[in-house]
Amino acid sequence: MADIPQIFRSSFLNQRSDVFVAIGVIAVVMMLIIPMPPVLLDTLMSLNLVISLLTILIVLSIKRALEFSVFPTLLLVLTVFGLSLNVSSTRLILNQGSKFQGKLVKAFSTFVVGSGGQEGLVVGFIIFIILIAVQFIVITKGATRVAEVAARFTLDALPGKQMAIEAEYNSGAISEEEAARKKAELQREADFYGAMDGASKFVSGNVKVGLLITVVNILGGIIVGMAIHGEPFSVALTTYISLTIGDGLVSQFPALLVSTATGLIVTRAISDGTFGEDVSTQFAGEARIYWIAAGFLIFLAILPGFPWYVLLPMAFVLGFVAYRLSLKSVRSTDTSSFVDEKKSSAHEEQQELSPVVPLDPISLEIGYALIPLVDREKGAELLERITRIRKETALELGIVIPRIRIMDNMRLEPSEYSVKIKGVNVGRGVIKMGHYLCINPGGVSEELEGEETRDPAFGLPAIWIREEDRDRAERAGYTVVDPPSIIATHLTEIIKQHASELLGRQEVQSMLNALRENYPAVVDDVLSDLTLGDVQKVLQGLLLEQVSIRNLVTILETMSDFARISKEHGFLIEKTRQALGRQICAQYTDENNTLYVITIDPVLEQRIIDSRVETASGYVPALEPDLYRKWINSVMNAINDAQQQGYIPVVLCQEVARALVKNSTLRDIPDLVVLSVPEIPQDVRVEAVGEIRVD
Repeated sequence: MADIPQIFRSSFLNQRSDVFVAIGVIAVVMMLIIPMPPVLLDTLMSLNLVISLLTILIVLSIKRALEFSVFPTLLLVLTVFGLSLNVSSTRLILNQGSKFQGKLVKAFSTFVVGSGGQEGLVVGFIIFIILIAVQFIVITKGATRVAEVAARFTLDALPGKQMAIEAEYNSGAISEEEAARKKAELQREADFYGAMDGASKFVSGNVKVGLLITVVNILGGIIVGMAIHGEPFSVALTTYISLTIGDGLVSQFPALLVSTATGLIVTRAISDGTFGEDVSTQFAGEARIYWIAAGFLIFLAILPGFPWYVLLPMAFVLGFVAYRLSLKSVRSTDTSSFVDEKKSSAHEEQQELSPVVPLDPISLEIGYALIPLVDREKGAELLERITRIRKETALELGIVIPRIRIMDNMRLEPSEYSVKIKGVNVGRGVIKMGHYLCINPGGVSEELEGEETRDPAFGLPAIWIREEDRDRAERAGYTVVDPPSIIATHLTEIIKQHASELLGRQEVQSMLNALRENYPAVVDDVLSDLTLGDVQKVLQGLLLEQVSIRNLVTILETMSDFARISKEHGFLIEKTRQALGRQICAQYTDENNTLYVITIDPVLEQRIIDSRVETASGYVPALEPDLYRKWINSVMNAINDAQQQGYIPVVLCQEVARALVKNSTLRDIPDLVVLSVPEIPQDVRVEAVGEIRVD
């Protein structure tokens, strides 16, 4: 019980800032009604000036607008605070007249108006009007417009940015927590600029009200001074115009600071540093511009009538800055060269001493004529395509492909490229820069002339056409592909064909670690019965036939269920395929959910089953050479017949024969789709469009 007061005291101390802020906001509103003594008015006016000054200094020092997310609310509070002070000072000026004791208002009035009689009043009033005009027409209007545009573009870009975050999360590039954090930050940014769009209206309204209060103060002051205080017109005019100008300046100067801060915070959306850092970095980029400016000032100083005693010193200063920037640029170049050489030598030494020289999982080597495709100064179209390929592969196959290393290879022909998997060439092609690959999909209206070649991705007949013939080829019905798309398509097909080789045990371990955060029971259960190598082999078996492993939870649960029966990899692969049957069949069914298949003669299917032999890699078929040739020819004939009918060739067989049929055709027909009966969901209708038989 003795700790209860301490708990209450700690809770109060933790919430004291909220209590003080609440009291302050209520006091600001009450100031509109309750009169204040001159001393308190001077104190609060000084406080308003300090807070406005701190606000603009904070805006200059932040790197991102969201670091000062309280600014829209603070803008409202400061506007009401300034108006409350303006109302309170107006009340005191009208009541006390020439006996007004507000030191801060009198100080501003004396500073601007001076003691020049009516001339000082006119000059001071003109300066005050100019200040109001600058704030309203230039700063406030511009800041309001920028806030409106920023809010609109931020809200318009919100769905696209959210989709980009979803794509990164689905590809495995970021975790769920990071995706949630990015989405929350994105929403905060949209809310901030939406709030700034509305809060900027307070600033423009404050200026308008300030101008209205000034006019009312002058007219009301003359009436009060002459009618109530019995002052002559000249005395009333001098007194109330002077005090009104001072009061307006005291209220509008903090408002000017806040207006400037508003413009700064909404125009710094594209910055990554503070205002001072950006200025020092961007103004110190080129020494040449300072040399030009110094020369221009010297030219002006030579002309008659120009103040050479001002222009020449400024030219000297600019020349000195240009000289220092030139030295800095030379030093940085030398230092960077030295650092690069040092890093290079250290890297070479490290490689020389390293006992293991790992190979790149996947690499793209290009001839020197293809370097513009990856040069960032020339667009780097291929780099963007490769980034998109990695994301699409992650979504389609469920595997995050390692970063693709791109390098130039002088041993290649200038227009040649080569794709390597772990240092071994798996694909090669030739690109004619400045030309387009033209493929005839059938039914073209006009034959084109060009250099005959073949599409490197699918081996289809094609021709190279010049860039000016592209529109003509597209109108004729050809499929026209640009050089970056040729390489990107070829690379995509190679990744799909060799995805199983890119999935190592380290990658599998990373996938399990990521999955463990949300499904720890599934990961622990499968690893209690199977090793990491067993999981890798099953996933590789699925990827070998381009079955997506994105539904990793279902795959692991199925493996765990059947591992107690048999840990043989082929058996586990077939069971996981059956668990993913709906996903697999969805790739080949039509809009009516119908699957068109090619069946196998039962006698032939049984001969394939009887020929199986067990090896270290599992069961494989061992057909006699004569029967094997007849079998492959029959499969090819059945595929051609199905394709001529407009169907995707899919072979359907028994569960025990599926892996044997696939293995027997893997060398001659690697892309053949083979399904087993248990993989077909009940709601999928099956129609046979052919049969494979050997006479």
